[in-house]
Amino acid sequence: MGTFITCAVTGGADTVSRHPRIPVTPREIADAAISAAKAGAAIVHLHARDPKTGQQSRDPELFAEIVSLIRDSDTDVIVNVSCGMAGDLVLTETPEKQLAGPGTDLLGPIERLQHLDRLCRDPKLKPEICTLDCGSMNFGDGDLVYLAPGTYLRPMAKHIRSLGIKPELEVFELGHLAFVKKMFAEGLLEGAPLIQFCLGIPGGAPAEPFVLDAFKQLAPAEATWSAFAIGRDELRFVPLAVGQGGNVRVGLEDNLYLDKGVFADNDTLVERAVGLIRGMGGSVLSASETRQKLGLEKPRG
Repeated sequence: MGTFITCAVTGGADTVSRHPRIPVTPREIADAAISAAKAGAAIVHLHARDPKTGQQSRDPELFAEIVSLIRDSDTDVIVNVSCGMAGDLVLTETPEKQLAGPGTDLLGPIERLQHLDRLCRDPKLKPEICTLDCGSMNFGDGDLVYLAPGTYLRPMAKHIRSLGIKPELEVFELGHLAFVKKMFAEGLLEGAPLIQFCLGIPGGAPAEPFVLDAFKQLAPAEATWSAFAIGRDELRFVPLAVGQGGNVRVGLEDNLYLDKGVFADNDTLVERAVGLIRGMGGSVLSASETRQKLGLEKPRG
């Protein structure tokens, strides 16, 4: 049926100091998304950044500006908005005095979706997809923990469903995939699942072929899945995922280099992924074909 490509154009990590062309402003992020779409990405995965600091932002108006610029362009692309913010707990070295240290960014489950509510007030801005990170995990071996317990995920899944947005279920560990199945069994999720296998993140499942196979074996049989790995493994995992019957994600959120010592751009990473897929004899799906595959409706307005 072909492979769709998602481009994660900027992310929220502190990569601005490590790459000369990380998209920061709404205009830069939208332009990067449009360029990625023209290069072959059917889906763009969006974070917002503070234009002054370059750091990740939860500001709903920044998301609205980014999506508006994309939708006003002549480029047809599926919008996938991140909902992975406001779960960061940075532990202090003296927890007996205070558990949460500087850098902590925590909100309740529905508060984490404020930007979705803002986007859905305007039919033109409503995203077709949003992410739902399906479990807590350590990020690295330091003091950062991402918190997404079941008591948060259940109301988040319900709220996303009430907005009529398809969740992309992000799984970083096999236990996260088990909770995906539990949410379906409880009726919190409906329809054919869209699952993203996230590999190689420090603290999560390693970027190894046998891990990809394990994720695939444990995913619901009716699921459509995509996979990505970070850093130097990003492009290596494109043919691995396609060979297993999956879809792929590339972009500057996950990897800064096209080749050793050569900085990438979002469109060049998408172009490389397109070449790898076609080199295997596969085909790359357009946004329209991907909507049909995922059962999505094109936005109105």
